[in-house]
Amino acid sequence: MMPARMTSKRIDSLKLPEGLRQLSVSELESVAQELRNELIDTVSESGGHFASSLGATEITVALHHLFNTPNDRLIWDVGHQAYVHKMVTGRRDRMGSIRTNKGLSGFLKRCESDYDAFGAGHAGTSISAAVGMRHALDKIDPERFVVAIIGDGSLTSGMAFEALNHAGDLGLKRLIVVLNDNEMSISQNVGALSWLFSRAMTGETSSRARDKFKSLYKRGYVPELLYKAMDRAEEATQGFFSSPAMLFEAFGFRYIGPVDGHDLPALIRALENAKRQDIPVLVHCRTVKGKGYEPAEEDPILWHGVVPFDRQRGEFRSATVPANSHAPKKLPSYTGVFAETLIEMARADKRIIAITAAMPSGTGLDKMQKELPEQTVDVGICEQHAVTYAAGLACEGLRPVAAIYSTFLQRAYDQVVHDVCIQKLPVTFAIDRGGVVGNDGETHQGVFDVAYLRTVPNITIMSPKDENELRHMLFTAVNLGSPAAVRYPRGNGIGVQLDPQLKQLAVGKGEIVRQGDDALIVAFGPIVQTALQAAEILARDHQVSTTVINARFAKPLDTELLSAELPKYGLVCTLEDHALSGGFGSAVVEFANDAGLALKGPIKRFGVDDSFVPHASQAEQHALHGYDTKSLVAFISSATRLRRVA
Repeated sequence: MMPARMTSKRIDSLKLPEGLRQLSVSELESVAQELRNELIDTVSESGGHFASSLGATEITVALHHLFNTPNDRLIWDVGHQAYVHKMVTGRRDRMGSIRTNKGLSGFLKRCESDYDAFGAGHAGTSISAAVGMRHALDKIDPERFVVAIIGDGSLTSGMAFEALNHAGDLGLKRLIVVLNDNEMSISQNVGALSWLFSRAMTGETSSRARDKFKSLYKRGYVPELLYKAMDRAEEATQGFFSSPAMLFEAFGFRYIGPVDGHDLPALIRALENAKRQDIPVLVHCRTVKGKGYEPAEEDPILWHGVVPFDRQRGEFRSATVPANSHAPKKLPSYTGVFAETLIEMARADKRIIAITAAMPSGTGLDKMQKELPEQTVDVGICEQHAVTYAAGLACEGLRPVAAIYSTFLQRAYDQVVHDVCIQKLPVTFAIDRGGVVGNDGETHQGVFDVAYLRTVPNITIMSPKDENELRHMLFTAVNLGSPAAVRYPRGNGIGVQLDPQLKQLAVGKGEIVRQGDDALIVAFGPIVQTALQAAEILARDHQVSTTVINARFAKPLDTELLSAELPKYGLVCTLEDHALSGGFGSAVVEFANDAGLALKGPIKRFGVDDSFVPHASQAEQHALHGYDTKSLVAFISSATRLRRVA
């Protein structure tokens, strides 16, 4: 059984961080536990990012207790770890709305609160932003502190090390980096840095060095002034002798730690020590992801981001199915079909290497890691390296498949251009979360990939109408022998039968999936299903006969099919789950113009307009931007009626 929620006058009166600054350390410990319990209660009802925020509870309380926020700046990397931060900065009463339409964001947003010093949904940005802020404050208000809180997984990002290097060179005072080291990002950490941080706690050399330092002090060989330069002997000896200390001090930082990130007295002493330094400081905190909720501690990957759950049982809630109904089988996710197909292909072709940038569970490659570990590589949170690493593999005859969310592939644009496409290397980009993604909001929407890839020579861009076509597109891309991108959405397929045999698709060839006479919809990707639904309603309720084309390819377009079909109809629409600017519809319009097609009217494009898409459900986002079934039907029926009257 999990502990019930605790409440007290102390926490109920805690509206803003000023309240935390009035409390004793023992009172802070009680508040931290109460906040943790309230977080468990809230997220069990609303869902959201969970395990990371549980693990950062004491860090959050200590920081707001010691620093004069928002005058002093706290910059949270990513935002997964910042739910308690939201709770103590005036948003406790709105936590139930998190990640819902018009509710609180699941990440940090400057427009949401003055306490959110820097917006963040992607990893590795906090130290760079902190360096910029602290350098600016040198000229404006040099007494203010800037604190970046970064997870150990985010520290595998090259950008973080670029920022450390610059900060050390500037020698910035009152700049503190808090390393929240839980040995995980979303999934298990990889690489030498993970080993380095672990060694700080378990390495025999470091432990012997600490013991030796204490011994020398006790025997009178170490001056008391030197020994007491730090608050605790543990901090002093770890700072001198641990491997992370050597790394960060090489960047010009004073290293303090490791310190138990759940021990508030120790944490407060370490941060007070950091405030006294006259150079940049890194405070290394060891934490447990999911701390305080046993199921999340046992499986922090599963409990990283959650749907509503039963707190007492530690079980996720599922929709109730009537006892007398025949429950439909669960529809397969596009991510799951991709992973299963890639495993099938990789078993038959040892040249295939799957690559993830610290997202094995999110991209479905965790299963391939288990089944084909020699053909699966997690490079850490570094998409730029992932893409160029893939290019290197391709140079030596392998067939790399880089599975990266659309929003994260943006970070590797130069590598896609410079290292893959210019050299025409056979790298396949499996672009997961193509299209709006729902409750993660602006920072995670995958609505720019067609636009940022379509302008690059030598790359083929495709998207399937359903999960069966995804299988064939993946097979086509890997065997193409040149750069290729397959984009597919977050969510489930439609439950079509999967062909047992994979086949090569004709590149640049679309298909007519419904024939009509009055209007034409040219759709790209799984949103073809929306076009088909609209066509069915138009025929049934409005006597409008609609042709639907499954384009399949955004580059190259099926120019032969478009040349034949576009001029036939008085009403032509394009449909995509993507930004209109530079997207698939733009490609169709450009082609029609450049080819001089004699169209009967302008082409109406449906997709995401020129704005960032806020957090809401995917269906709400489609409706918000007017490319849902209802909006399509309303426009086409109205336009057709007007044409008939005319």
